[in-house]
Amino acid sequence: MTKLLIVTTRLSLIYFLLLIQMGCSISKGHIKTSKSDIKTVLLEQQEAWNNGNIDAFMKGYMKTDDLTFIGSKGITQGWNQTLLNYKKGYPDKAAMGILKFDIIELKVLSSDYAYMIGKYTLTREEDTPSGYFDLLWQKVNNNWVIVSDHTSG
Repeated sequence: MTKLLIVTTRLSLIYFLLLIQMGCSISKGHIKTSKSDIKTVLLEQQEAWNNGNIDAFMKGYMKTDDLTFIGSKGITQGWNQTLLNYKKGYPDKAAMGILKFDIIELKVLSSDYAYMIGKYTLTREEDTPSGYFDLLWQKVNNNWVIVSDHTSG
């Protein structure tokens, strides 16, 4: 009986350790996939901007009144107001220039949230403004979108 108990205990321990290892593998895989998906959204935004398409650029943001954008002019609430501000601040392709994002740090916080720090550079004929941003990403309906954007420049 004691031998059976020892074998059962060992098997239970092995099973438990395997479950933990599988959980870690899934987490690492999830993090890698999430980072890749988020980077894809950011690159799509960059491409849309460089094509002069602010509407397509805004697809990277959560389309909600809860969207928060913090910039040099203060806090903007809502997707619609953020879109209007972009269109007012960048009325044509010349004003939009060529945008380049550089990701400094990307942390997946959970299965539904991630945090990014990055740098942007906007190359235009007359100047080259640049600055930093931090973004809070949320996974909604299996898509990563920005729910909070703090950009300084």
